[in-house]
Amino acid sequence: MPRPIRASIDLEALRQNYVIARNKAGQAKAYAVVKANAYGHGLANAIQALGPVADGFALLDLAEARALREAGLTQPIVLLEGFFEPADLADIVALGLTPTLHSEAQLTLLERAALAAPIDVMLKINSGMNRLGFAGDALGATLARLRALSWVRSITLMTHFARADDEIGISTQMARFKTFTSGLDLPVSLANSAALLRFPEAAGQVVRPGIMLYGASPMPDLHSAEALGLKPVMTLSSEIIGVQTLSPGERVGYGGTFEAPGPMRIGVVACGYADGYPRHAPTGTPILVGGRRTRTLGRVSMDMLACDLTHLEEAGIGSPVTLWGQGLAADEVATAAGTISYELFCALAARVPVRVMEG
Repeated sequence: MPRPIRASIDLEALRQNYVIARNKAGQAKAYAVVKANAYGHGLANAIQALGPVADGFALLDLAEARALREAGLTQPIVLLEGFFEPADLADIVALGLTPTLHSEAQLTLLERAALAAPIDVMLKINSGMNRLGFAGDALGATLARLRALSWVRSITLMTHFARADDEIGISTQMARFKTFTSGLDLPVSLANSAALLRFPEAAGQVVRPGIMLYGASPMPDLHSAEALGLKPVMTLSSEIIGVQTLSPGERVGYGGTFEAPGPMRIGVVACGYADGYPRHAPTGTPILVGGRRTRTLGRVSMDMLACDLTHLEEAGIGSPVTLWGQGLAADEVATAAGTISYELFCALAARVPVRVMEG
């Protein structure tokens, strides 16, 4: 018999979350961000759910872009980090992709390529995040070089916000972007999930929703996923596989980091860090047992973790456990573990069986 742990992926929830993003976008196109294997949810699942409805897609890897094309998708596909070597450009032409240009090195490669067919490009501007992108004072010269290339069909200007999810917001970066692009009549792509939900002035012509598609909040400190109308797409579940009774002073797990303050009953769950559950999740991280809320105890092991059953008299071996997802927001688990829902989703291990549901 297989271990009872599994991840369930709700395709209808993924579609519904995209519809929320699409409605928020207004007249702009909404390109679904499906990088990192669709944030750990499975690229094939994202194709099945979003292929018929998405305006376009954004990702990183050529292999993932090829998978979208081989699945029959004809929408625009943006490569968010562009290309890395000259050979990539032949694939970009063959697959009809839109690379992001963010460096002088990429621009030089594109100039030397003499492509056989025209491509669309996104030109990334560094408005203050200071990761990728051309400096604002280089924009004019960069555009002139791009416009001189007969194989560049269209140019969309883009940037990425560093603090759309907190109290600082986007005003400083928006002001810089507007200064840099003043007088240019070009489409723009600005908004990630947080900006799309909070700052309608950032919609532009193309928005790039990511984490919100998967049912987590891009700003859990300000608005929960539930308050935003988002539905969890991934539910990680398992079962109780062992029960222990503790006397006061007895300890739980490696290092004995949790000490029972009184008589306790604990359950052992078939889930550990080798399944993708965060090892650093402390005692008190919320989980559900039999649909009722309780907490983890002690250190997370490779294949198991412990939880408190003291107040759950009916729980025992075989009782269902929800680690995150339906009934327990991944954002809440992530916050307790000192991380973000993105990491929980992307860390799901290959050994965890996945069940795909249509709703």
